[in-house]
Amino acid sequence: MKIVVIGGTGLVGAQVVDLLRGRGHEAVAASPRSGVNAYTGEGLRRALAGADVVVDVTNSPSFADDDVLDFFTTSTGHLLSAEKQSGVGHHVALSIVGAQRLPDSGYLRAKVAQEDLISGSGVPFSIVKATQFFEFVAAIADSATVDGVVRLPRQLIQPMASRDVAAVVARAAAGAPLDGVIEIGGPEALPMDEFIRTGLAALGDPREVVGDPDATYFGTRLAQRSLVPDDGAELATDTYAAWTASR
Repeated sequence: MKIVVIGGTGLVGAQVVDLLRGRGHEAVAASPRSGVNAYTGEGLRRALAGADVVVDVTNSPSFADDDVLDFFTTSTGHLLSAEKQSGVGHHVALSIVGAQRLPDSGYLRAKVAQEDLISGSGVPFSIVKATQFFEFVAAIADSATVDGVVRLPRQLIQPMASRDVAAVVARAAAGAPLDGVIEIGGPEALPMDEFIRTGLAALGDPREVVGDPDATYFGTRLAQRSLVPDDGAELATDTYAAWTASR
C-alpha cells in the first residue's frame, strides 16, 4: 500500500515510516521540508495521488489556545478534503488520552475538535489516543519550572515510549479502518512528579521537583486519573525504568 505520513519526519512520524517500509509498504514521509504543508494545503494533492492511507501525526507550532485550535481544524480540514478528492480510503490520526476530560486545556480542546472533524468526515478512519511519551520529560519539566524548581501535580500519568506509539500507529495504518478509537498507554501509572523526578535524574538534570496536588499541568487542574487510559486500553511493555536506564 501507499501510505502517506503527514509529519513523517518528526519523533513518531519517522518511526512510523521506517516500520511501514520494513513491512514492504510504500511509506512517504511528508512534511513542510518536502513541500507538503497540511496547514496551508501546499503539496497535498500531489503527495496524496495514488495513496491508500494517510497518517496524520503533525503538531501545532504554537500551543496558544487560538493558534492550536486553528492549526488542528485547518490542517485536518485540508487533509480530509484532499483525501476525498484523491480517493484515500483510510485516515489515521494520533490523539491524546484524556482529551475529552480536560476541557479547560486549549490544546486538548483542539484535539477533541480534530477528532470530531475526522469522525464526521465520511472518510473511513482510525484514531489512536496515546498517553504522554517518556521523551516528554524535559518539556514537561520546563513548563512547570519557576525559579529553578519544578512544581507538578501528584495525580497519575501512564507514559509510554514513542517507539511503542509508533508501532500501534503503523499497525493501524496497515490494517482496516476502525471507524473508532483505540487507547494506548504505558505498563504502569505513576504520580506525575515522580515520573519527572526520575526522568530528570536519569538525564543528569539537578532541578528539584516538588509534588503539589494543586499544581497545574500546562495550566490545567487534573483529577487523579485524568491522563490515565480507561479499562480495556492496550498497554505497552516497555517500562519507564528500562527506558531511563538506556538513556
